[in-house]
Amino acid sequence: MTQPTDTDTIWVTQEAYDRLKQELEHLSGEVRADITAKIAAARDEGDLKENGGYHAAREEQGKTEARIRQLEDMLRRAEVGDKPADDGIVENGMIVTIRFKGDTDTERFLLGSRELLSMDTSVEIDVYSPSSPLGAAVLGKKKGETVTYEAPNGKDITVEIVDTTPF
Repeated sequence: MTQPTDTDTIWVTQEAYDRLKQELEHLSGEVRADITAKIAAARDEGDLKENGGYHAAREEQGKTEARIRQLEDMLRRAEVGDKPADDGIVENGMIVTIRFKGDTDTERFLLGSRELLSMDTSVEIDVYSPSSPLGAAVLGKKKGETVTYEAPNGKDITVEIVDTTPF
């Protein structure tokens, strides 16, 4: 799998890419048409200043258009890749378990982009970008290795990679 070289690139599986594209098509098509119809119907009611239906439809339109722009941007920057191999090497699409130096507890996170998560809201896991300080430090490393990275506050932080599994 090719690693993104541009920090603006987001890595997604084909499944996540298809889901985002489907959402974009849905919002750009029937949802946009439905909102336009609601706005037109509310305009026909007369005075727009005190027309709650008109203002609600305009607010919905703003949110929908913002999501459409976000999806278009994500799809433009997306790099589609296969699910990573279960070989113990940290790469995009892996759930990484780490232990901070001096701590006995472990923490798990997904290395990649939030779009890798399914629409299933029951999945609760932190997501770190491969370009984040922690993500960049562990990327390409193996289970059992220890790495040190500089946190945004300037302090060096050492973590041990306890486990890696494909998401």
